[in-house]
Amino acid sequence: MGTKENCRNELRAAFRQLSDRCLYSASKWAAEQLTGIEQDTTEYPASLTRFQLGSSSILHRFRTGTGEATFSSTPSAGVSYVATPPVLDDEYEAGDSDFYLLAKSYFDCREYRRAAHVLRNQTSKKAIFLRCYALFVAGEKRKDEEIIELEGPLGKSDVVNQELVSVERELSTLRKNGTIDSFGLYLYGLVLKQKGNDNLARTVLVESVSSYPWNWSAWTELQSLCTTIETLNNLNLSYHWMNEFFLASAFQELRMHNESLAKYEHLQGTFSLSNYIQAQIAKAKYSMREFEQVQVIFEELLINDPYRIDEMDMYSNVLYAKECSAALSHLAHRVILTDKYRPESCCIIGNYYSLKGQHEKSVMYFRRALKLNKNYLSAWTLMGHEYIEMKNIPAAVDAYRRAVDINTCDYRAWYGLGQAYEMLGMPLYALHYFKKSVFLQPNDSRLWIAMAECYKTEQVNMLEEAIKCYGRAANLNDREAIALDQLAKLHSQLGRSDEAAFYYKKHLERMESEEREESNIVEALLFLVKYYKAQRRFEEAEIYCTRLLDCQGPEKEAAKSLLRGLRHAMDVQRFHPKICTSVTKY
Repeated sequence: MGTKENCRNELRAAFRQLSDRCLYSASKWAAEQLTGIEQDTTEYPASLTRFQLGSSSILHRFRTGTGEATFSSTPSAGVSYVATPPVLDDEYEAGDSDFYLLAKSYFDCREYRRAAHVLRNQTSKKAIFLRCYALFVAGEKRKDEEIIELEGPLGKSDVVNQELVSVERELSTLRKNGTIDSFGLYLYGLVLKQKGNDNLARTVLVESVSSYPWNWSAWTELQSLCTTIETLNNLNLSYHWMNEFFLASAFQELRMHNESLAKYEHLQGTFSLSNYIQAQIAKAKYSMREFEQVQVIFEELLINDPYRIDEMDMYSNVLYAKECSAALSHLAHRVILTDKYRPESCCIIGNYYSLKGQHEKSVMYFRRALKLNKNYLSAWTLMGHEYIEMKNIPAAVDAYRRAVDINTCDYRAWYGLGQAYEMLGMPLYALHYFKKSVFLQPNDSRLWIAMAECYKTEQVNMLEEAIKCYGRAANLNDREAIALDQLAKLHSQLGRSDEAAFYYKKHLERMESEEREESNIVEALLFLVKYYKAQRRFEEAEIYCTRLLDCQGPEKEAAKSLLRGLRHAMDVQRFHPKICTSVTKY
């Protein structure tokens, strides 16, 4: 049997087992990857693959590799391998079936405690899992209600799930007795993670994915506990192709974007039509600030999956950054018609109002997103940006701090905190937060420029450090064209005329190549005229002085005066070379 058919059979079986246990996110993921495997058109009619074929145009456009990869159907020597999902122990036990179906129907209707009560006397692993899972979800629901009740719409952060202790006790006993299955291990790991026992949670989740690797929710929880590459490398995982999805996602969260892209391109060898993989590629390229490519990927994703909302908030960020008002408006209307009360939808609408300059309305929608999901990271960060625009610095600081509490690796929130303290006139505090952001995102020139601005302030006054930061930003080709100009000014301030002239020339070359017209060009031209005149390189000084004549206002008159002085000095040099050294600066 071909490797694609193996993956297809495994995902079909996994979908049924995950859905039967109410693990809806994992079953949805499995179904999406199932349709991401291209069907054999010789075996299936074209009508069955028409949905998939629409996404094929984007697959190879941004690839960095050369060939297509496929999964090995044979495991490495000495490594355990989990085959197609078997019929799990007591899965269809007749004694539990009727009660289980009733409990599942209650769970599907969000009557979680009622579902747990139905299964109170059932002893199969499947029934025990659903009972414990129903209690856990009931506790989560009550926790969210308490958050809103105790402290307004954004809630209180220290409310806990009251069911954690009892669920942990039961699952711990089952694990010690060896009577727990992979789904129970997943839930046990989830509970341990919430209680802060990360090391044991990691161990338990590894046990879960090793015995049943098709539960994407378990992989996601495990990934959140791998905050360093060392932790990731120390995981003792059994061999399976699902590991490739896990590693690709983990590399992305660890900011190893090239490695992540390589993994996803490898996966496309089998899952060539997966919208999920395309969205993850867009996410990696978004982190690398390759916005043009990200926009193309999302545009084609929406053609293939027009009612998709997952990851569309990221697309709205790209449209916002590019100031594509019409496209962002269209996206906002699309998600309103699809599902107005998804956190991602609220975030997209918030970005739309922010681009229009309606910051109060924008904050309202970000708050609405947080009512729906208090741990929605993007909403906290973007709301902080809006408060910065509104000059409400205390509220911005609070929003950014909520964001870093959720994810300490969110460089945008650290950068926002730096901006906030910079606005408060506290550059040392701002510098501390900018350093955190640049550690997480070292290839973003804006962060290096922000650090340099702090080093330049009177309170800090570390100009050499500022020069180093501007240098890093210049090497990253900062989009705002700030670094080269500032490097020239700092070197000039420190009396280093040669270095200042070098950076002014590079700055002018960039302005010319990008056809930009900025006021600081005049300053650069004036400096270079005087510099080359002092060096007695009058022809070069004349070139820059002539360019000054194109300017309007007092600069034009100053250029005329400088040009007269230059031509006089050139005449003196031509006819009296022995006295040219007496020519002084104009």
